[in-house]
Amino acid sequence: MVLGKVKSLTISFDCLNDSNVPVYSSGDTVSGRVSLEVTGEIRVKSLKIHARGHAKVRWTESRNAGSNTAYTQNYTEEVEYFNHKDILIGHERDDDNSEEGLHTIHSGRHEYAFSFELPQTPLATSFEGRHGSVRYWVKAELHRPWLLPVKLKKEFTVFEHIDINTPSLLSPQAGTKEKTLCCWFCTSGPISLSAKIERKGYTPGESIQIFAEIENCSSRVVVPKAAIYQTQAFYAKGKMKEVKQLVASLRGESLSSGKTETWNGKQLKIPPVSPSILDCSIIRVEYSLMVYVDIPGAMDLFLNLPLVIGTIPLHPFGSRTSSVSSQCSMNMNWLGLTLPERPEAPPSYAEVVTEEQRQSSLAPLGVCDDFERALPGPLFAYIQEFRFLPPPLYSEIDPNPDQPTDDRPSCPSR
Repeated sequence: MVLGKVKSLTISFDCLNDSNVPVYSSGDTVSGRVSLEVTGEIRVKSLKIHARGHAKVRWTESRNAGSNTAYTQNYTEEVEYFNHKDILIGHERDDDNSEEGLHTIHSGRHEYAFSFELPQTPLATSFEGRHGSVRYWVKAELHRPWLLPVKLKKEFTVFEHIDINTPSLLSPQAGTKEKTLCCWFCTSGPISLSAKIERKGYTPGESIQIFAEIENCSSRVVVPKAAIYQTQAFYAKGKMKEVKQLVASLRGESLSSGKTETWNGKQLKIPPVSPSILDCSIIRVEYSLMVYVDIPGAMDLFLNLPLVIGTIPLHPFGSRTSSVSSQCSMNMNWLGLTLPERPEAPPSYAEVVTEEQRQSSLAPLGVCDDFERALPGPLFAYIQEFRFLPPPLYSEIDPNPDQPTDDRPSCPSR
């Protein structure tokens, strides 16, 4: 009898989206098929699947133990999110080569369905970093007697969703900094930087609108710039390894001495990047927007505004109800609301209360008869008269201004 051969072993997922990419979240059911194609007839002990999800960190550092001695220190750490095993054909034990309990598979293509549920607890988003990764995969193993097993591994993607439609991620981010340049005994004027963005949370593909004001009172020519940075932090054995990468950047116009530049919503687009990872104990992925002034021959003046890159974009109504600050950003006079020049007077008493209503309100109330008899006549008459009189006329000028007790000089404008 001539035994057949395994032509192919493949894994396919029942995808949840239209892009034919297997993407899941915590609590989802991962399902799919293991396809086995054979030529001829084969005998199989088992066909198993092994699904696993874990975060892993690894890096090395060189250490000196003396003048002529050096060694390498390894830092590793791992967090397991789930570990699932299932048998599609056969039995659990594969360490023997007995002919008992074998399954015969005939020539052709055969499919075996599998299904398992991801944990309900939060899972870290799939990620590939310089010193660590978060991976999820399904492995199929075909065991036959007297032959090496045939193995195949296929990864799938997990997104731990971050909804940016939350109050903390819809709040504006702002800051102000100033720097004075010194050269020996000479001191030039300051360089000031103020920057603001409408919210903290964004999704890939969105553009960040940057509102900034840069004033150059120094003697040098400076250049305002902005950049998005990704910071990867890896933790193992009480140590931390950090990697910072540039994601996107823009450049403003050069500013000579005494010049000012204003950014009224200058846009910086977020490229396709991994979402923030904030809940993993050994890997964190964070983002920040750096608005800075490039100063030749000196340390740059910079502001760091934190960002969170999420997976659920801003709802259409979110831009109208997120916060007062984000809605008024286009009408703000640098980090402060611009008030109207003259306040609007309130409506007059006659516009609110008619004469008929006023006269009817002067009639005595039955429920207050006991209270009226208990009060002295003149006092009750005063209360009644004061209660139903119209309010004083509105005036924008105080008729009785406070008299100043001393003459204090006003602060000179800057």
